Amino acid sequence: MRAVELRHLEYFLAVADTGGFTQAAKALHVVQSGVSATIKALERELGAELFTRTPQEVTLTAAGRTFLPRARETLDSARAAKDAVHGMRGAVQGTVTVGTLTSIDLVDLPELLAALRARYPGVTVRLRAAMAGSAGLAQHLREGRLDVAFLALPPADLDTRLLASAPLALYVPGSHPLARTGRATLAQLAEFPFVDTPPGFANRTIVDQAFTAAGVTREVTVEIANVATAARFIQAGLGIGFLGHSLVPEHSGLATVEVTDADLCWELSVATASTRRPSAATRAFLDLLAERHPSP
Repeated sequence: MRAVELRHLEYFLAVADTGGFTQAAKALHVVQSGVSATIKALERELGAELFTRTPQEVTLTAAGRTFLPRARETLDSARAAKDAVHGMRGAVQGTVTVGTLTSIDLVDLPELLAALRARYPGVTVRLRAAMAGSAGLAQHLREGRLDVAFLALPPADLDTRLLASAPLALYVPGSHPLARTGRATLAQLAEFPFVDTPPGFANRTIVDQAFTAAGVTREVTVEIANVATAARFIQAGLGIGFLGHSLVPEHSGLATVEVTDADLCWELSVATASTRRPSAATRAFLDLLAERHPSP
């Protein structure tokens, strides 16, 4: 692999992570033809096609899937070498890719990033929103697409630290029958349709687990990826739902109902992959986060 350069690996990973040559070119700030030519040169050097190309999608071949972790390891090693040199000069440089949930009001992320920029101007942060909830972010951490992520219900195979927790309350429209009683069991709640996030999102998992533990089945009739908008759907009478108090605006017209046989809580953690050593930029981000949000 005498002709393979770090640039080839960077372009390969960009296509693999974004799922297309156009998307990769945008992420790399280069023209698409340059990405295509670089990938073709890499495939010629390796003697194997790395991607299956169709008009609808670009996917990794078996050779591409085999090559993927090795490419990440090589770039990680190169990054660690650069970190060591910069560290000798007392400088922290690099890029940290951060995965975020659709709503993490328990952490003031804009303020955190502003403080990071002020302290480490050589660090660039790339934010990536969760498309499949905490489960999707956790998988992207394992695959190396993210350096750090904010998760709820983090899996055991990641390195995690609890940041904050908040209770989940049941909200119903003010005219709902449950608003008049003010109290209900999970079995009684199951008689009504629910508004919730899709499977894989922590809010959905927490509530599903509570109903499963109680031996009760509920029906989610409206699924929304952005839990911050759930209150509006409940206001419209499309269902009832469990939400954190910060997600419900004042004067929303919604009422809370005490759930007598369950105590649901949503927890926010920060996570990194246990199989990869954090870069200097990632460590700077984590250290500043720990200063502002020590473990409870």
